Amino acid sequence: MPNELKGDINGQGLRVGIAVARFNEVITKLLLEGALETLARCGVRDSDITVAWVPGSFELPVVARAFAKSGRCDAVICLGAVIRGETTHYDMVAGQASGGAGSVGLDTGIPTIFGVLTTENMEQALNRAGGKSGNMGANAALAALETASVIAAVNTA
Repeated sequence: MPNELKGDINGQGLRVGIAVARFNEVITKLLLEGALETLARCGVRDSDITVAWVPGSFELPVVARAFAKSGRCDAVICLGAVIRGETTHYDMVAGQASGGAGSVGLDTGIPTIFGVLTTENMEQALNRAGGKSGNMGANAALAALETASVIAAVNTA
């Protein structure tokens, strides 16, 4: 039987950086609330959470990288909302935010979670920011804790 490593969502002692986009703030505030409530419920102390506001989702990866390289975060969460408009700007911003967040995690070894909504309209965004589809910020927080836990298990196995 192979060794099997599993993470958990116990956040006691973990330090989390959260980069949040101000653009579409009516949505991103809800995502942040979901993430903060979930982190607290899982045992992460307020003093172990740092929130940094950035102009938009495009800027999330550079701040996520700063968090990850600081040595003061066990996990980083990127929260934003990119809502399709009439131009191709949506595709560029969503792609850069996603790829950038993924690169941060791979380059630094610090789990960097992509909690950026990419929706067709405001209604879809509201549904994913605490509406009938749940709260993606809460989901991102759980993913951050579990991934950090799995990495710790890998490093001590």
